[in-house]
Amino acid sequence: MTSAFTLVFLAAVILTLATRLWLGLRHIRHVRAHRPAVPADFAERIPLAAHQKAADYTVERSRASLLTTTVDTLLLLAFTLDGGIAWLDALWSTHVDGIPYGLAMIFSLMVISGIVDLPFALHRQFVIEARFGFNRMTLRLFVTDLAKQSLLGLAIGAPVIAAVLWLMGAMGDAWWFWVWLFWATFNLLLLFVYPTWIAPLFNKFTPLADGEMKSRIESLLVRCGFRSSGLFVMDGSKRSSHGNAYFTGFGNNKRIVFFDTLLERLSAAEIEAVLAHELGHFRKKHIAQRIVFMFAGSLAFLWLLGQLIDSPWFYAGLGVPAQNTTLALILFFLVVPVFTFPLSPLLSQLSRRHEFEADAYAAEHTAATDLIRALVKLYEDNAATLTPDPLYSAFYDSHPPAAQRIARLQALA
Repeated sequence: MTSAFTLVFLAAVILTLATRLWLGLRHIRHVRAHRPAVPADFAERIPLAAHQKAADYTVERSRASLLTTTVDTLLLLAFTLDGGIAWLDALWSTHVDGIPYGLAMIFSLMVISGIVDLPFALHRQFVIEARFGFNRMTLRLFVTDLAKQSLLGLAIGAPVIAAVLWLMGAMGDAWWFWVWLFWATFNLLLLFVYPTWIAPLFNKFTPLADGEMKSRIESLLVRCGFRSSGLFVMDGSKRSSHGNAYFTGFGNNKRIVFFDTLLERLSAAEIEAVLAHELGHFRKKHIAQRIVFMFAGSLAFLWLLGQLIDSPWFYAGLGVPAQNTTLALILFFLVVPVFTFPLSPLLSQLSRRHEFEADAYAAEHTAATDLIRALVKLYEDNAATLTPDPLYSAFYDSHPPAAQRIARLQALA
């Protein structure tokens, strides 16, 4: 059983890596092939230079992603079959046990993964983003963000992990249900406190100034029946020139946030249309559906882990001779992405359907032509490719391709 599971895992890892590399190379070739000319539907809206910049930007990011994917796969094999987790277990089990052992193991893996990813993060931010004119982050701000994220992860993550490990050891065979209940409650609490307590640690949020834009937005909120705890502008420009808008929070603590870069680029009518799209996700209950889907998925995965936790072949098949709840938790969540990768197109399809529905909702409450103009500007400003490879897009893109999205909006207009 041990050798069989090892072979199944190794085959899944190789197949997943090969598929991801193949999709990435397809995407690069497809974007390059369409680089010489702007697609006909956008020929009068986007200059050739902007289209070619988007193609080059996409290719550079895709190349970097291929390398990152390969290194991540090698790291996974190093942790499992090559004995990395077994070595950490031997190291920490001689010094601590119980929950301190679990915390030491999990945070050790997180630190190692973070160190491996750090050069790639620096390259993405200070080479690729800078080369195409998007980076506004200083090295000092990068280090400050990293320190804040690490401290926040420690302050929040340590008690959460400790609670999960305690429940796994104290709640008998039904531990997976109690862990799930705790996890779901924690995530709902996080949704509630994030806008007020966590987001301001990284960005400054200023109330939207009075004027035409605020009046239009407040009128839109009334038409859509949306109650917000405030309209805010975020200083996204201190890190990037990319623009966006979103609403965050839960219950009565929902905030609407605009990047300052977005307000600089779009007109009041276009921003109203973009916000109507975001409100469409709320009114169509997409957010609630995603939360329910996430909770249902986590329950299923924790139940599955409950069936595997006492199986020696599960540990030995992944290169770990020891057996305990911490190792089960680590191994399970390391290998799950390998076996769930084939589900990516289904999840992407669901997300793209939600985007179409939100666009249709926006077209009911604002002018569809305003949303079209806003999207075209965002495609151009963010250097989003207009010609993704269809198969790559089916796996990875949570938003519909630009041509499909604009065509549907034009039909609604």
